[in-house]
Amino acid sequence: MFKSLVSIITPAYNASEFISETIDSVKAQTFSNWEMIIVDDCSSDHTREIVRKEMENDKRIKLIELPQNGGPANARNVAINEAKGDFLAFLDSDDLWLPHKLERQLSFMEERDIAFSYTMYQMMDQKGERKVTLIHVPPSIVYKDLLKNTIIGTLTVMLDKRKTGNIQLFPARNCSEDYGLWLSILAKGITAYGINEELALYRKCENSLSSNKLKSALKTWNTYRKIEKLNIFASCWYFMNYSLRALKKHTNL
Repeated sequence: MFKSLVSIITPAYNASEFISETIDSVKAQTFSNWEMIIVDDCSSDHTREIVRKEMENDKRIKLIELPQNGGPANARNVAINEAKGDFLAFLDSDDLWLPHKLERQLSFMEERDIAFSYTMYQMMDQKGERKVTLIHVPPSIVYKDLLKNTIIGTLTVMLDKRKTGNIQLFPARNCSEDYGLWLSILAKGITAYGINEELALYRKCENSLSSNKLKSALKTWNTYRKIEKLNIFASCWYFMNYSLRALKKHTNL
Protein backbone atom coordinates (compact mmCIF):
# COMPACT_ATOMS: atom_id res chain seq x y z
CA MET A 1 0.00 0.00 0.00
CA PHE A 2 2.76 2.42 1.00
CA LYS A 3 6.26 2.40 -0.45
CA SER A 4 7.86 4.63 2.17
CA LEU A 5 10.39 3.06 4.51
CA VAL A 6 9.92 3.84 8.21
CA SER A 7 13.04 3.74 10.40
CA ILE A 8 12.23 2.90 14.01
CA ILE A 9 14.61 4.48 16.55
CA THR A 10 15.05 2.35 19.69
CA PRO A 11 17.68 3.06 22.36
CA ALA A 12 18.21 0.17 24.77
CA TYR A 13 20.01 -0.13 28.08
CA ASN A 14 19.59 -3.20 30.30
CA ALA A 15 16.29 -3.86 28.53
CA SER A 16 16.25 -7.66 28.63
CA GLU A 17 13.02 -7.77 30.66
CA PHE A 18 10.94 -6.00 27.99
CA ILE A 19 12.83 -5.80 24.67
CA SER A 20 11.33 -9.00 23.20
CA GLU A 21 7.80 -7.75 23.82
CA THR A 22 8.67 -4.39 22.28
CA ILE A 23 10.10 -6.06 19.18
CA ASP A 24 7.03 -8.31 18.93
CA SER A 25 4.79 -5.23 18.86
CA VAL A 26 6.77 -3.95 15.86
CA LYS A 27 6.72 -7.31 14.06
CA ALA A 28 2.92 -7.37 14.54
CA GLN A 29 2.44 -4.12 12.60
CA THR A 30 0.04 -4.23 9.66
CA PHE A 31 2.56 -2.02 7.80
CA SER A 32 5.64 -4.07 7.00
CA ASN A 33 8.12 -1.75 5.25
CA TRP A 34 10.16 -0.82 8.31
CA GLU A 35 13.62 -1.17 9.76
CA MET A 36 14.11 -1.26 13.53
CA ILE A 37 17.45 0.19 14.62
CA ILE A 38 18.19 -0.86 18.19
CA VAL A 39 21.18 0.89 19.74
CA ASP A 40 22.45 -0.96 22.78
CA ASP A 41 24.00 1.57 25.18
CA CYS A 42 26.57 -0.82 26.69
CA SER A 43 24.08 -3.00 28.57
CA SER A 44 25.30 -5.32 31.33
CA ASP A 45 22.40 -7.76 31.00
CA HIS A 46 21.31 -10.01 28.09
CA THR A 47 19.83 -7.27 25.88
CA ARG A 48 22.33 -7.78 23.05
CA GLU A 49 21.92 -11.54 22.99
CA ILE A 50 18.12 -11.22 22.81
CA VAL A 51 18.31 -8.74 19.93
CA ARG A 52 20.85 -10.84 18.02
CA LYS A 53 18.49 -13.81 18.22
CA GLU A 54 15.62 -11.64 16.91
CA MET A 55 17.85 -10.51 14.04
CA GLU A 56 18.38 -14.11 12.92
CA ASN A 57 14.65 -14.42 12.23
CA ASP A 58 13.96 -10.93 10.87
CA LYS A 59 16.50 -9.00 8.80
CA ARG A 60 14.58 -5.76 9.31
CA ILE A 61 15.91 -5.66 12.88
CA LYS A 62 19.36 -4.12 13.23
CA LEU A 63 21.63 -3.85 16.27
CA ILE A 64 24.29 -1.24 16.94
CA GLU A 65 26.46 -1.97 19.98
CA LEU A 66 28.04 1.07 21.63
CA PRO A 67 31.40 0.53 23.37
CA GLN A 68 30.49 2.79 26.29
CA ASN A 69 27.34 4.20 27.83
CA GLY A 70 26.43 7.61 26.43
CA GLY A 71 22.79 8.01 27.44
CA PRO A 72 19.54 7.76 25.46
CA ALA A 73 20.02 11.00 23.50
CA ASN A 74 23.34 9.79 22.10
CA ALA A 75 21.86 6.36 21.34
CA ARG A 76 18.95 7.93 19.45
CA ASN A 77 21.34 10.15 17.50
CA VAL A 78 23.39 7.12 16.46
CA ALA A 79 20.22 5.40 15.21
CA ILE A 80 19.02 8.54 13.41
CA ASN A 81 22.36 8.79 11.60
CA GLU A 82 22.03 5.17 10.43
CA ALA A 83 18.36 5.43 9.40
CA LYS A 84 17.61 4.84 5.73
CA GLY A 85 13.90 5.67 5.80
CA ASP A 86 12.29 8.97 4.88
CA PHE A 87 10.15 8.59 8.00
CA LEU A 88 11.43 8.25 11.56
CA ALA A 89 9.39 6.71 14.38
CA PHE A 90 10.48 6.49 18.01
CA LEU A 91 9.93 3.54 20.32
CA ASP A 92 11.74 2.96 23.60
CA SER A 93 12.77 -0.54 24.59
CA ASP A 94 10.00 -1.05 27.16
CA ASP A 95 7.04 0.51 25.31
CA LEU A 96 4.61 -1.08 22.85
CA TRP A 97 2.73 -0.19 19.68
CA LEU A 98 -0.72 -1.40 18.75
CA PRO A 99 -0.84 -3.27 15.40
CA HIS A 100 -2.22 -0.45 13.20
CA LYS A 101 0.09 2.25 14.56
CA LEU A 102 2.49 2.62 11.63
CA GLU A 103 -0.13 2.10 8.92
CA ARG A 104 -2.56 4.57 10.45
CA GLN A 105 0.05 7.24 11.15
CA LEU A 106 1.85 7.00 7.82
CA SER A 107 -1.46 7.27 5.96
CA PHE A 108 -2.37 10.31 8.07
CA MET A 109 0.91 12.05 7.23
CA GLU A 110 1.07 11.21 3.54
CA GLU A 111 -2.54 12.19 2.87
CA ARG A 112 -1.98 15.60 4.53
CA ASP A 113 1.64 16.08 3.42
CA ILE A 114 2.82 16.90 6.96
CA ALA A 115 6.21 16.68 8.66
CA PHE A 116 5.40 15.80 12.27
CA SER A 117 2.65 13.75 13.87
CA TYR A 118 1.89 12.19 17.25
CA THR A 119 -0.93 10.08 18.66
CA MET A 120 -2.96 9.31 21.72
CA TYR A 121 -1.57 6.59 23.98
CA GLN A 122 -2.43 4.59 27.06
CA MET A 123 -0.43 4.06 30.23
CA MET A 124 0.41 0.61 31.54
CA ASP A 125 2.21 -0.51 34.66
CA GLN A 126 5.49 -2.42 34.84
CA LYS A 127 3.68 -5.74 34.42
CA GLY A 128 1.96 -4.54 31.24
CA GLU A 129 -1.48 -4.07 32.77
CA ARG A 130 -3.27 -1.12 31.17
CA LYS A 131 -4.50 1.80 33.21
CA VAL A 132 -8.00 3.12 32.55
CA THR A 133 -7.05 6.66 31.57
CA LEU A 134 -5.99 7.43 27.99
CA ILE A 135 -3.68 10.34 27.21
CA HIS A 136 -5.71 12.38 24.74
CA VAL A 137 -3.91 14.79 22.44
CA PRO A 138 -4.80 18.09 20.76
CA PRO A 139 -5.33 18.17 16.97
CA SER A 140 -2.25 20.35 16.44
CA ILE A 141 0.59 22.01 18.34
CA VAL A 142 2.91 24.86 17.41
CA TYR A 143 6.09 25.95 19.18
CA LYS A 144 4.54 28.24 21.79
CA ASP A 145 1.87 25.66 22.59
CA LEU A 146 4.45 22.97 23.22
CA LEU A 147 6.42 25.20 25.58
CA LYS A 148 3.39 25.05 27.88
CA ASN A 149 2.74 21.36 27.45
CA THR A 150 4.71 18.10 27.31
CA ILE A 151 1.73 16.18 25.93
CA ILE A 152 3.63 14.60 23.02
CA GLY A 153 4.64 11.05 23.90
CA THR A 154 7.96 10.07 22.34
CA LEU A 155 6.66 6.58 21.55
CA THR A 156 3.95 8.15 19.34
CA VAL A 157 6.08 10.52 17.25
CA MET A 158 6.63 10.10 13.51
CA LEU A 159 8.70 12.55 11.47
CA ASP A 160 9.20 13.03 7.74
CA LYS A 161 12.88 13.96 7.66
CA ARG A 162 12.57 15.27 4.10
CA LYS A 163 10.53 18.09 5.65
CA THR A 164 12.19 18.47 9.06
CA GLY A 165 15.72 18.42 7.67
CA ASN A 166 18.59 16.81 9.54
CA ILE A 167 17.78 16.39 13.21
CA GLN A 168 19.82 15.54 16.29
CA LEU A 169 19.00 15.46 19.97
CA PHE A 170 21.04 17.82 22.12
CA PRO A 171 22.41 15.71 25.01
CA ALA A 172 22.22 18.39 27.69
CA ARG A 173 22.66 17.26 31.29
CA ASN A 174 19.43 16.99 33.30
CA CYS A 175 17.28 18.11 30.36
CA SER A 176 14.47 16.42 28.47
CA GLU A 177 16.32 15.73 25.24
CA ASP A 178 13.35 14.40 23.27
CA TYR A 179 11.17 17.34 24.34
CA GLY A 180 14.00 19.63 23.27
CA LEU A 181 14.06 17.95 19.85
CA TRP A 182 10.33 18.46 19.30
CA LEU A 183 10.73 22.12 20.27
CA SER A 184 13.65 22.58 17.87
CA ILE A 185 11.55 21.21 15.00
CA LEU A 186 8.52 23.35 15.76
CA ALA A 187 10.75 26.41 16.18
CA LYS A 188 11.33 26.19 12.41
CA GLY A 189 7.66 27.04 11.85
CA ILE A 190 6.54 23.42 11.49
CA THR A 191 3.21 22.39 13.02
CA ALA A 192 2.79 19.00 14.70
CA TYR A 193 -0.53 17.23 14.12
CA GLY A 194 -2.20 14.79 16.47
CA ILE A 195 -4.22 11.63 15.91
CA ASN A 196 -6.64 11.30 18.81
CA GLU A 197 -6.64 7.53 18.55
CA GLU A 198 -4.99 5.05 20.89
CA LEU A 199 -2.05 3.55 19.01
CA ALA A 200 0.64 2.97 21.65
CA LEU A 201 1.21 1.79 25.22
CA TYR A 202 3.61 3.59 27.55
CA ARG A 203 5.14 1.48 30.31
CA LYS A 204 5.46 3.41 33.56
CA CYS A 205 8.20 1.65 35.51
CA GLU A 206 8.67 2.49 39.15
CA ASN A 207 12.41 3.02 38.78
CA SER A 208 12.28 5.08 35.57
CA LEU A 209 13.39 8.71 35.57
CA SER A 210 10.07 9.86 34.17
CA SER A 211 8.25 8.23 37.09
CA ASN A 212 9.82 10.80 39.42
CA LYS A 213 7.68 13.91 39.02
CA LEU A 214 10.23 16.22 40.64
CA LYS A 215 13.02 15.08 38.33
CA SER A 216 10.71 15.35 35.34
CA ALA A 217 9.78 18.91 36.28
CA LEU A 218 13.45 19.83 36.76
CA LYS A 219 14.32 18.42 33.34
CA THR A 220 11.56 20.52 31.76
CA TRP A 221 12.85 23.65 33.52
CA ASN A 222 16.40 22.92 32.35
CA THR A 223 15.13 22.41 28.81
CA TYR A 224 13.74 25.96 28.85
CA ARG A 225 16.96 27.41 30.20
CA LYS A 226 19.73 25.28 28.67
CA ILE A 227 18.32 24.17 25.32
CA GLU A 228 15.76 26.85 24.42
CA LYS A 229 17.77 29.62 26.11
CA LEU A 230 14.63 31.33 27.43
CA ASN A 231 15.04 34.15 29.91
CA ILE A 232 13.97 33.69 33.51
CA PHE A 233 10.61 35.45 33.07
CA ALA A 234 9.57 33.46 30.00
CA SER A 235 10.78 30.25 31.65
CA CYS A 236 8.65 30.93 34.73
CA TRP A 237 5.57 31.64 32.60
CA TYR A 238 5.87 28.50 30.52
CA PHE A 239 6.81 26.39 33.53
CA MET A 240 3.69 27.53 35.37
CA ASN A 241 1.53 26.48 32.41
CA TYR A 242 3.40 23.17 32.13
CA SER A 243 2.95 22.48 35.87
CA LEU A 244 -0.79 23.08 35.79
CA ARG A 245 -1.24 20.76 32.81
CA ALA A 246 1.01 18.11 34.35
CA LEU A 247 -0.94 18.24 37.60
CA LYS A 248 -4.21 17.80 35.74
CA LYS A 249 -2.76 14.92 33.70
CA HIS A 250 -1.42 12.99 36.69
CA THR A 251 -4.52 13.65 38.76
CA ASN A 252 -6.54 11.79 36.12
CA LEU A 253 -4.20 8.77 35.95
